[in-house]
Amino acid sequence: MTGLAEDPLSTILRSKREATRFQCLVEIAEHQPAVRQLEVADVLGITPQAVSEYIRELVEDGLVASQGRGRYEVTREGIEWILSRAEQLEAYARHIRRDLIQQVSVWAAVADEDLEEGEMVGVFMKEGLLYAGRELRAANGAVVRGARAGEDVGVTRLAGLIDHVEGRIHVAKVPRVERGGSRAVDLLALAALAEKTPVVAAVGIEARVALEKTGRMPDMFFGAREGVIEAAFHGLDCLLVCVDEEFTEFIKRLEDAGLTYRIHDLIDR
Repeated sequence: MTGLAEDPLSTILRSKREATRFQCLVEIAEHQPAVRQLEVADVLGITPQAVSEYIRELVEDGLVASQGRGRYEVTREGIEWILSRAEQLEAYARHIRRDLIQQVSVWAAVADEDLEEGEMVGVFMKEGLLYAGRELRAANGAVVRGARAGEDVGVTRLAGLIDHVEGRIHVAKVPRVERGGSRAVDLLALAALAEKTPVVAAVGIEARVALEKTGRMPDMFFGAREGVIEAAFHGLDCLLVCVDEEFTEFIKRLEDAGLTYRIHDLIDR
C-alpha cells in the first residue's frame, strides 16, 4: 500500500500529490456513497480526470471501495488512514502553538488579578484557560491595557514556555441497547466518576441516557471525542462515557495522541 507507513509530516506537508490524495479521500468520506468527481475537482482545484486517477489509486490501495456508477465508500482502513494523518497533523499544529512560543502581537488571557498597562506578568494555564498574573512564570509578557480580575487582558512580547500538564481521560464503556444499554450500567459507579471529573462527555444514546439517569447531563455530546481530546490537551481531566462499539477506535486515538487514559468497565453484571 502506498505511503501508509510514512510520516505524514514528510509526505502530506511536503508533497502536493500526497496532500491532494489526503484531501480527495476526505472529500469521498464526506460525500459517500454518491461522489461527484466534478464537485471534488472544484474543491481541490484539479481536473475531473485527475480526480478519477486519484480515486482509482485509492481503490487499488484498499482505502476506497467502488460500488459502481460513481458510488464509492471509504473503507475502514481508509478511515484509519485519514484519522492517523489528521491526528499527527493536529499534534504538529499543537507543537507549533504550544512549544514554539515566539513574540506575537497580542495573546488573550484571563486576568488573574487587577493588572496595569505595561506591567510584566506571568502567563499560565488554569482550568483549561490561559491566565495572566503578577507572579512571573516560565512564560512572561507585558500587559497591553489594564484589566480587572476576571476580565480578558492582552499580553504582548510573550517569551518562554507556558507550564502545562495534560489532563487524564477516563473512558467508561457501556453496552449497546441490544445488550441492555443504560439498564446494564452500574449507575452508582458512573455517578462517582462523573462527580469527580470536571469535563463529562457521552458518545452514543445509551451513554447519554446512562449519564442522565445519574442526574449528570453531559457537557458534550456532539463532537464529544474531539472535545474531550482538546480539553485534555488544555489540562482538564475528562470522563468520556462511550458505547462499546466506539470504544476501541477512541482508545486508539488516545494512544496516537499520546494522552494518558484509564478504562472503566461499567457493565453491571
